[in-house]
Amino acid sequence: MHERTFVGERRSRQSGGMSMTRKDDYYNRAKQQGYRSRAAYKLTQLDDLENVISSGDTVVDLGAAPGGWLQVAAEKVGPEGTVIGVDLQRIKDFDDEIDDRIETIRGDMTQEKTRTRVIDAAGGEATPEGGPVDVVVSDMAPNMSGEYSLDQARSLHLARQAFETALELLDTGGDFVVKVFQGPDVEDFRSDLEDEFQYVRATSPKASRDESSEIYFIGKGRLTAPVREGDELEVDIVDVGSEGDGIASVDGYRLFVPAAEDGETLEVRVEDVKPNFGFAQRLDR
Repeated sequence: MHERTFVGERRSRQSGGMSMTRKDDYYNRAKQQGYRSRAAYKLTQLDDLENVISSGDTVVDLGAAPGGWLQVAAEKVGPEGTVIGVDLQRIKDFDDEIDDRIETIRGDMTQEKTRTRVIDAAGGEATPEGGPVDVVVSDMAPNMSGEYSLDQARSLHLARQAFETALELLDTGGDFVVKVFQGPDVEDFRSDLEDEFQYVRATSPKASRDESSEIYFIGKGRLTAPVREGDELEVDIVDVGSEGDGIASVDGYRLFVPAAEDGETLEVRVEDVKPNFGFAQRLDR
């Protein structure tokens, strides 16, 4: 695995066509406010848009060096939260009050041993019902070659690696933020995200450079349900809810069925899937 795999945009800019020394407003603001990179404001703006990180959360930052996103995440999770940064290069310690909230892991998330270390640091285990992490964020980008089609393809590869990692780590209802360069197959990637999250939004934060082709996908509400929209299945109604809908249980997942009574066995079609419950319509009416 080449080093580019888990090194964030904040490092790749140094070897790409755009210099990190460019003194724009966000660069100057980062220096004044003590952030390690101007990219810190991207995560701030993405979180402001979709409320990704909450107090007490466990957050994993992929390609975290030099640590700007770690700083923002640590501020947002507060003293009860945990932030885990993963990168192939060493991330320097933080010398202020957020240091106790941050754990850094030097390694490659495509390797099982690194994923195990992250899961251990998060204090849980990954199961089919969800992992121990509330939020996974990735600002990874390839070392820039100057050939856009190649850089875009590499960017998409990194985004898919981050996506696969997020599926393993995220708890039910968890959120995911990932960067990708615009180009071929990005809409297919979005479609794959939509299969795994309740809601997906694409956006470009104001802190992105005007000339940048990067976009960020925000996946809200990790779905770990054993059903998906459009599934047709036979269910037993085991209870009736307060609104009068029948309730079926599919591998412990609650499925609400209107106009159904306790004890009925029905053929239904799943219409809507939430992280912890879903809705279905009976097929005999």
